Amino acid sequence: MNERFYLLKIQLLDIEPSIWRRFVVPASITLDRLHDVIQIVMGWTDSHLHEFTIGKKRYTEAPEWKEDGLEGGKYRLVNLIKRKGRTFGYVYDFGDNWEHELVLEESRYSDPRSTMEMEVACLEGERACPPEDVGGAYGYLEFCKALKDPNHREHKSYLEWAGGDFDSERFDVESVNLELMKYLRWSRDRYLPWGIF
Repeated sequence: MNERFYLLKIQLLDIEPSIWRRFVVPASITLDRLHDVIQIVMGWTDSHLHEFTIGKKRYTEAPEWKEDGLEGGKYRLVNLIKRKGRTFGYVYDFGDNWEHELVLEESRYSDPRSTMEMEVACLEGERACPPEDVGGAYGYLEFCKALKDPNHREHKSYLEWAGGDFDSERFDVESVNLELMKYLRWSRDRYLPWGIF
């Protein structure tokens, strides 16, 4: 049986101009592994809790923290999202509350230019992911203002905090795909294939 692939677009909400990625995953991916892929394609560091919202249900890695939360690792995307155009939510870091919207752009994705040697791939995107713990959308706006203005009172401290360099416009799809390849190699030794429970 051939694996079915989904083409997804993810966008970080409340940030303009938008920060987004378009990527491919197996339709049978579990939500916990989709979280791993999102962390890589967006550029987060997986330092905080997360949850998916699909319809009226919430899926998380720690359902005991949420009264009505379901364990994401027990659910496959193909069983929850089937229709092209369907949207669902993903929140990362309940403190900074980074809200993302995902759209299923294609439910039977195939790319004749590639052999789909990688089971997941980032195709394109725009703009850098905000740094962790920057204070949500408002904090990120202030962070970017301070970095662009050498006279801003926080310019030097924010620049040091960002590691001496941060370009909000930078996005490198090749680097993302290299990280996805490393993740796939690591996970193959630890998990069953995408489509097997």
